[in-house]
Amino acid sequence: QVAEVAVVDGPVQVRRTDGARSATVSAKATGSDLGAVTAELTSRLDGVDLPAGATHSIGGVSADQAETFADLGLAMLAAIAIVFLIMVATFRSLVQPLILLVSIPFAATGAIGLLLLTGTPLGLPALIGMLMLVGIVVTNAIVLIDLVNQYRRDGMPVREAVVEGGRRRLRPILMTAAATIFALLPMALGITGEGAFIGKPLAIVVIGGLISSTLLTLVLVPTLYSMVEGRKERRQARKAERPVEQREPVGV
Repeated sequence: QVAEVAVVDGPVQVRRTDGARSATVSAKATGSDLGAVTAELTSRLDGVDLPAGATHSIGGVSADQAETFADLGLAMLAAIAIVFLIMVATFRSLVQPLILLVSIPFAATGAIGLLLLTGTPLGLPALIGMLMLVGIVVTNAIVLIDLVNQYRRDGMPVREAVVEGGRRRLRPILMTAAATIFALLPMALGITGEGAFIGKPLAIVVIGGLISSTLLTLVLVPTLYSMVEGRKERRQARKAERPVEQREPVGV
């Protein structure tokens, strides 16, 4: 007997990737958290015993999301750098822009905290909201510090300038943040229709970042400004108090 004739199942066509045979298994995630689905799939695939020489990889939307995350991370760094350069040109200082950029990490803390509180996954819309926060949260700090610098140019001491600037800018900053938060509430509650899966995470991130950054802008930024600029003011005062050495003119 040379062979045995039988009907068996086989592939309709043989696909090759880089010369190696390959097969594609497609599926659609039923949940909204693509990252959690990908992590669960990866853990299960790691437990599968594959034949010698066989490998597996996850592609499709999961691979696209990972690539997009990396691109948005670079875009966020570029946005921070551009904002920093603009503030350096505006304030003509390297220290003051660094003080203002302190509000960005705290905005991210509030955004991530609200995502965890609402059980919203960190996806592409949430990262776009993070990118938006870079420009939004720095605006309040710029408005505050710019007024403080104006008072100082008019001859007001650092402490008095910070107190007066905070008193004058408190209401506008709170009203601006509150208006933005209330405008985003419909999106955050998911009542915007079919686009809620995009708008809801974005709105939650912006609202959380605004809440934390606004509070810290009114407290932390003036404190850091007073510490840095107050030290400079005291140093200049000590230099001004030093007696000038009187030197006798030398005759020729």
